[in-house]
Amino acid sequence: MQTRTLAPDERGIAAAAQLIADGQLVAIPTETVYGLAGDARNGAAVARIFEAKGRPSFNPLIVHVADAQAAQTYGDWCDMADRLAQAFWPGPLTLVLPLRADAGLSPLVTAGQNSVALRAPAHPIARALLKASGAPLAAPSANLSGGISPTRPQHVAQGLSGRIAAILDGGPCEVGVESTIIALTGEPTLLRPGGLPIEAIEDALGARLALRSEDSAITAPGQMASHYAPNATMRLNAKHAREGETLLGFGGTPGAALDLSVSGDLIEAAAALFDHLHALDAGGASAIAVAPIPDHGLGRAINDRLRRAAAPKDH
Repeated sequence: MQTRTLAPDERGIAAAAQLIADGQLVAIPTETVYGLAGDARNGAAVARIFEAKGRPSFNPLIVHVADAQAAQTYGDWCDMADRLAQAFWPGPLTLVLPLRADAGLSPLVTAGQNSVALRAPAHPIARALLKASGAPLAAPSANLSGGISPTRPQHVAQGLSGRIAAILDGGPCEVGVESTIIALTGEPTLLRPGGLPIEAIEDALGARLALRSEDSAITAPGQMASHYAPNATMRLNAKHAREGETLLGFGGTPGAALDLSVSGDLIEAAAALFDHLHALDAGGASAIAVAPIPDHGLGRAINDRLRRAAAPKDH
């Protein structure tokens, strides 16, 4: 299969919408990372997502929708969902809700569970494609499973060229880490920190979020122990590089090959994280030492990705 690159204009979006209608896969830009999109109602298309990524079938997918009204087609809505959607949609927040009996989604999307993960992306190209296709889009990150998430179209091509129909080129992603995932199937629970700070969500709810136990069953994307990983080994909270290590800095770390944010800005660091890991991989780094990152705001999402990237790989 030859992978086409589509321009982010009316013609490119129309071509992407036709490919989606034909059951094909298109990598699309969102504000968080590039997603590998297929019609969430089409079992063959969803199966192609798992095949292209080499993704385990027990790992559920996020369904991207235009807005809260569309989300209510697939998940049982509630007051808390309404409050969070009004505050943060479109944006980097995914809500896990009870699956409606008449949702019409492929069972592969939910990995056979009775809940569904829903998000309304903010990126104008993603929103235009949702409108043009008229389809709910299952769209995990557009990379090989377990690898570094893609924040540029070149990252997608490196991993998936020849495995998918097209890449819709929207340039670099603004947020740079995946969405924050909140379960509303019971007590509001943080399933994955991400591009929306937890503090903002708790302020909107007027309550603290419960935390998922790391040894509980996988109920949402991004919960596998080893994930987002470069080829290199990684050592975290490093004050300096040891022999043979390449240093990834933060806040102006002396001797860093790359710095996530020289000024110590966590928003800038989140946007740069995966791009810098891709660059270190491409540069042939065999071991990466990562400077300490403050564990608040977007720092929680950055540290979550780094811990999973540094975890022992399953292969």
